[in-house]
Amino acid sequence: MKDTITTKLTERFSPTHLEVIDESNKHRGHAGWRESGETHFRVRIATSDFDGLSRVAQHRAVFDLLNAELKEQVHALNIEILPS
Repeated sequence: MKDTITTKLTERFSPTHLEVIDESNKHRGHAGWRESGETHFRVRIATSDFDGLSRVAQHRAVFDLLNAELKEQVHALNIEILPS
């Protein structure tokens, strides 16, 4: 899942900085957590594609791109937009 998220974000936004961090181990036993992992992620991204967009619009762009993953396997996605 981490590779899928990384690939999709890279192809769509051409980020100057991207970190996709699997934080599933921090959520053991919480809602949405599964033994197989890959349920909770943090994304740190910097891209000029977000210049001029509100924070809500930036986050919506990421959520829209990863909609299928969020419906199927990813329970939580924490997004940090960094300056491009």
